Amino acid sequence: MNIALSFQARILDGPGERTPFPATVPGNVQKDYAAAFGFKDPFFADNYRQFEAIEDSTFEYFAPVDVMPEPGEEIWFVSGGIDYSYSVCLDDRVLYRYEGMYRPVELNLTPYLNGHNLLRIVILPHPKRPDAPQGREQADHSAKPPVCYGWDWNPRLLISGLWEECRLERRTAGTITRVCPSYTLNGDRTEARVRFDVECRSEVTLTLTDREGNVVYEGKDKEFVLKNPHLWWCNGQGDAYLYTYTVRSGEDSRCGQIGFRTVRLLRNRPESPLFPKGRYDAPITIELNGRPIPAKGSNFVNPELFWGDDSESVYEPLVRLAYEAHMNVFRMWGGAGLRKDSFYSLCDRYGIMIWQEFMLACNNYPGTPEYLAVLEKEAHACLDRLLPHPCLTLLCGGNELFNSWSGMDDQSLPLRLLDKICFERAPQIPFNKTSPMTGMAHGCYLFYEPDYMGGDVWEMFQKASNTAYTEFGVPSMADADILRSIIPEEELFPPKPTRSYLAHHGFEAWGPTRWICPEIIERYFGKPDNLEQMVDESQLLQAEGYKGAFEEMRRQWPVCSFMTNWDYNEPWPCAANNSLLSYPARPKPAYTAVRDALRPSLFSAKIPRFGWEAGQTLTFEIWLLNDSPLPACGKVTAYLLSDGVRTELAVWEARTEPCRNEKGPEVSFVVPKGREKTFSLELQADNGMQSCYRLCRFRP
Repeated sequence: MNIALSFQARILDGPGERTPFPATVPGNVQKDYAAAFGFKDPFFADNYRQFEAIEDSTFEYFAPVDVMPEPGEEIWFVSGGIDYSYSVCLDDRVLYRYEGMYRPVELNLTPYLNGHNLLRIVILPHPKRPDAPQGREQADHSAKPPVCYGWDWNPRLLISGLWEECRLERRTAGTITRVCPSYTLNGDRTEARVRFDVECRSEVTLTLTDREGNVVYEGKDKEFVLKNPHLWWCNGQGDAYLYTYTVRSGEDSRCGQIGFRTVRLLRNRPESPLFPKGRYDAPITIELNGRPIPAKGSNFVNPELFWGDDSESVYEPLVRLAYEAHMNVFRMWGGAGLRKDSFYSLCDRYGIMIWQEFMLACNNYPGTPEYLAVLEKEAHACLDRLLPHPCLTLLCGGNELFNSWSGMDDQSLPLRLLDKICFERAPQIPFNKTSPMTGMAHGCYLFYEPDYMGGDVWEMFQKASNTAYTEFGVPSMADADILRSIIPEEELFPPKPTRSYLAHHGFEAWGPTRWICPEIIERYFGKPDNLEQMVDESQLLQAEGYKGAFEEMRRQWPVCSFMTNWDYNEPWPCAANNSLLSYPARPKPAYTAVRDALRPSLFSAKIPRFGWEAGQTLTFEIWLLNDSPLPACGKVTAYLLSDGVRTELAVWEARTEPCRNEKGPEVSFVVPKGREKTFSLELQADNGMQSCYRLCRFRP
């Protein structure tokens, strides 16, 4: 039986010292403090900087505990996780100290209860390496996700507190305190040996039902064999089939879901024939249930600034939109840590595979005994959360740890430790030490970057040949109404590096003019006359850039087998960035473009570049792309659309086998003169499906 706690909080060393204020649980104490002490809207202008004054403060949650156990009962304090360094006290007695945010807390209060106790949770200041510059390096001796220290899409806003549920529980001998299912599949996946680890002092009964409600096992044995299990498949490859289990002990019960699947990583290319033999490209092709599949999706980051606000209602539209865009994978970027359990349950149901990184990013994490002890505990806590989910496909040490700005390598003790823990706990789940690995790529991140492979995003990826593009991006501005809600009117247009635009990552996010990139917009379309025009042109570049990039990566299958753009979502309203969705879950035009580019099968045009002069000859290729488990076929007609005139260019009929692409004819035409700044190519298939590419016409 659960007993709710009524929490308040107070700051112990800052403005309003020791004055109680209401606390929301789950939540973050900084948000509660801001509401109590009249902070301005942190989303507007640079108001988030109000939180700097309490960065190094100590907070305390407190709640009365006025219950006593009945005969045969114990009273336990239970929390899903507390962020980050804290102690749990009953009255003046310290019961527990911990550094980390993912390990659940379970404390037996029974010996100390007198009917009028006070539960106190003291939250210590955020970890900061004393000699580090302000930024992510301050987190490099802790296991706290570094994104809170500031990134090019997340403001510096350090949060902590009771970010998961906290409650009291009345426990008896029949209380079930833990259920952890696991299984192994035989070689041809026709038999699953299922095991349940259950913590309960009484005998339990297990029931397993299929999706149709049929009971496929019922009994008291915690280990049993399931014949011919339905397999869990990712989006686009089959059903994300889940079984439901129930564990009962008297009046107590626990329910959950389990999915059966096998996963491996395969090499994309053979090793070099040259001697001496050296490192080959890291395996990255996902083999799910014995079938190699292209992984296509996006990088997922924290969806809220205040992680206590995360909930199923926050996650559901984000996961559903990915499913509807034909995505089958999220790379969970390490700097943002883990999400709550309901996120992974949604990915189980929607068939979204998870590449999960540990909470390391862009830093050189030390091999000291103190740090390794914290990392080890948090790594085990992360795996406790993740391993029951069939969506978990790949584990990874963290983001960009082998780069010059990080300086780690294979021999770095934190990565050796994580590799060891993952092997011991989950040898069936592939593990990469970082991203990118040899053969993979991060970048590019702009529509036009002549200093990086020379040209626009279409040209760059047509010159590239990587096994995986685990990050790549094209920025755009947010919708005009979003900009008006976060930028003061006098700063709106033309955008400049004002305090508000700087705060919301329009400028100086990653270079002086990024992510708004006014010079790139002007290169293709000239100076905009107003904000709406600038937004439309910026979003056109992002949409066409992502469409061309994703389709080119699909053309490179099977050498390229993994594509996740940077990034999918954002935790607050950004003035500009690379995301497909604006906060909280509003699709940009680029989302629609990517949704079209990721359809299981489609006719695609390989176009050399985005910008053209009237009178130039444009030659493009027609392809039939197919990453579905079924053959694809159809007849397609190519059209040129210019100033309202539609001209037929070519007709092609094609067929391809499952998970194979087919190259078709080359088609040429002369770019016509016209009044409009853009013209379009359209591929119209006989099944009604079309692909459209809007191109720039310089000096129309």
